[in-house]
Amino acid sequence: MGKAPKKRSLADKVRKTKTSSEIKNNPFEVKINRKKFDVLGRKSKHDVGLPGVSRSKAVNKRKETLLKEYKQKNRCSKFIDRRFGEYDTKMAPEDKILQRFTMERQRVHEKKDVYNLNEEEELTHYGQSLAEMEKFNDVVNSDDESEEKGLLSAELTASHFGGGGGLLRKKALGEEEEGGQRAKSRQELIEELIQKSKQEKRERQVQREEAQELTEKLDQDWKNIQSLMVKKTPKADKQEEKPKLEEYDMMVRELGFEMKAQPSEKMKTPEELAKEEREKLQKLEADRLRRMMGEEVVEGAQSQIHFSADDLNDGFILDKHDKKTLAYQDGKWNMGEEEGEEEDEAEDEDEEGEGESSEEQESDGEEDEVEEEEEEEEEEEEEGSGEDDGHSDLESEQESENEEEEEASPKPKKTLSKEEVKAQQEAAKAELPYTFAAPESYNDLKDMLHGHTSDNQRLIVARTQKSNHPSLAVGNKLKLQKLFGFLLEYIGELATRSPPELSTIDKLIPEVYALCQMFPDAACKAMQSILGDAAHSMEETLEVKGHAAFPTLDMLIYLKVTALLFPTSDFRHPVTTPALLFISQALTKCPVRSLQDLTSGLVLCSLGVEYVSFSKRFLPELINFLVGTLHLAVQDKASLGYIVVPPFRASGKYSDLLVLSSSESCRSWSKKSLPLSATQQLDLENDPDRDTHRLTCLSTCLDLVKRCCLLYKDLPSFTHIFKPIRTLLSKHLSTQILPEPLQELSSEIVEAISSTPVTQSALVFDKRKPIPLKLLTPKIVEVLDYGKKRGSTREEREKERLKHKYKREFKGALREIRKDSRFLAREKLNEVMNRDAERKRKVKELMGSLATQEGEWKSLKRKKK
Repeated sequence: MGKAPKKRSLADKVRKTKTSSEIKNNPFEVKINRKKFDVLGRKSKHDVGLPGVSRSKAVNKRKETLLKEYKQKNRCSKFIDRRFGEYDTKMAPEDKILQRFTMERQRVHEKKDVYNLNEEEELTHYGQSLAEMEKFNDVVNSDDESEEKGLLSAELTASHFGGGGGLLRKKALGEEEEGGQRAKSRQELIEELIQKSKQEKRERQVQREEAQELTEKLDQDWKNIQSLMVKKTPKADKQEEKPKLEEYDMMVRELGFEMKAQPSEKMKTPEELAKEEREKLQKLEADRLRRMMGEEVVEGAQSQIHFSADDLNDGFILDKHDKKTLAYQDGKWNMGEEEGEEEDEAEDEDEEGEGESSEEQESDGEEDEVEEEEEEEEEEEEEGSGEDDGHSDLESEQESENEEEEEASPKPKKTLSKEEVKAQQEAAKAELPYTFAAPESYNDLKDMLHGHTSDNQRLIVARTQKSNHPSLAVGNKLKLQKLFGFLLEYIGELATRSPPELSTIDKLIPEVYALCQMFPDAACKAMQSILGDAAHSMEETLEVKGHAAFPTLDMLIYLKVTALLFPTSDFRHPVTTPALLFISQALTKCPVRSLQDLTSGLVLCSLGVEYVSFSKRFLPELINFLVGTLHLAVQDKASLGYIVVPPFRASGKYSDLLVLSSSESCRSWSKKSLPLSATQQLDLENDPDRDTHRLTCLSTCLDLVKRCCLLYKDLPSFTHIFKPIRTLLSKHLSTQILPEPLQELSSEIVEAISSTPVTQSALVFDKRKPIPLKLLTPKIVEVLDYGKKRGSTREEREKERLKHKYKREFKGALREIRKDSRFLAREKLNEVMNRDAERKRKVKELMGSLATQEGEWKSLKRKKK
């Protein structure tokens, strides 16, 4: 058997295309495709050239277009700013710049200066710079240093650092020249130097003492002279010499010292307010814990503020006396202040004038007190000026300081007895803690609220929010979002209890609203999950049984909470719109089989009216349920005059739920609101109780009908919509015995419906016979030759031509797409082969170098042996 032919790989095909594109220009290989005639507008297929030239042209064209697009794929010519934190809106610009500088310094240090010492850093030894230590600029710190600090005398330097030889020789030569006295020893010279330094030190001390005595004497002389410079006249003489001020002068001076506007406190951000609230709660909790431990809570002493004797305690602060005021002096009006002594005298006179103006405005008792204080101050000044020691001002300051310390020191508190301490501990234990940790689970929330009253539960939730505000820590936001879900679950549990704790739910609603305003997205998702679960359970029940029960009390409360937390007037809202659809579905699909079901339906109707009160959206399920409720109170159902729609029936077992058993119950009935607890459990033991509840349901239904009339009175079809209600109230219920409040309410509704003008008639079918469509005789075309249709109109021929052209172009497009795909596959294969060849080459080089190193290592090993 012969060998099987080898399959050519794609690489061989690529090589073949490369060789075929390199055919030489041989004239005998030129192929000419002749054409018989030219057709205008038709593509020419008769090309002249070498075999494979057209193919190479197509390949070159693809290289210029398709290959460039492939290589530029996933590339863009945009500059992307990759600096750290450029697109982070939470970072401040200063933080971005600091982080970038830090990263740049780290990158430079890691790459370039790994093995180099940083020249900018300063090396130290025991806290001293090495560069400064090398300069040897140590300062001699001694008590007997000379006035030229840091310098030593030549004798001291020579004796200590020069060995003393040169100094001794110079001294010996000098003494021999003077008179032949004996030479002093080194010990004597040192003692002489010590005596000289001590003498210089004593002289400096004497000079300092003399300078201090002269300074004190000069200060004392200045004080004596200063008291004589300002001449003060007695108070009685001043009052006699001063002319009485005019009203204009008094008004001018009052305006000069009028109280100026002070800046108000800065508005605080929510983060600052939250921080203050938490600090306040923490402080209160710390005080409570100290009281629990039996410790006494001592209030800190308040800081005493010093007030001068002339202070009017009106909040006026005069920092600088640079404001020009209008003054009257020596019969002339002066503007501003004079220099030297005249300025001081003018200030004194102004102050005295101001004192008089203020004294005139105050009471007579205050005038006497101010005068006594001024006389005492003058006497003290005279005594101080006559004294010789000159330390009276220091003594007065010390006395004032001692008085302030006595005032500032807290008064000793009375110690508590053991019984009082025990009572204080019991009271502190009975108090609620001021700080709470956010619950991690629903059971933690129940344990935290268990055993507390409704007010205390609200207070606990409020303090938990303040203690775990999102701005105080990173994880507080997630904790409070979980708290919102736990509170919703807790409200549902409170509603399912027997009896339901509605007052506690009412107390918790403001805290739930605060959390909803803080985290609207999380609140929206939580309510959506509750409504979605309720809607799915209702749909499953409808699919299995065909009908569903009315929502329980917890679901009714959830619907009420939804209306409180989210806007109901939006055209479409992610929470309120599903809630409104749920109400409509419940009013349509849930049959009324008992008074408890009817009570739940009326609660749903009141919720529906609340949902559409702002938007005035028409809710047909609401009107149908109210009509069916009024139908349940009709006794004679023979001739109705209106249509009853599901979930009600015109007649049957549950069609007389609101028919009274006796007319006597109408006399003792009084109007009350429908209790919410009746939707969960309704205990009616006898007929009078049932009749009372029936009348309450009928009263609630009429109230809802009245609200709907006011709500939809502007609708064009208002009269048609409320026509069944009008028929029920005017023809059926008016003949029955009902309490007077219900009869009056019924007549008001009928009058409101009748008084509304008809703006648009109801839609009805047209009574005329419809015009039949125009019938045409069909055109019959006889086909003689079967197969391809020859004889046809011009339009059909054009259509056939376009179809044929479309097919041809479609096939050509497919062919080009396949060629493009093959071209791209060849290019991708070339890239893979080139990468593989390069990798093999590098691996071969590495293996060769490793083999060379191995050989060299073995040769060195042999030589060592």
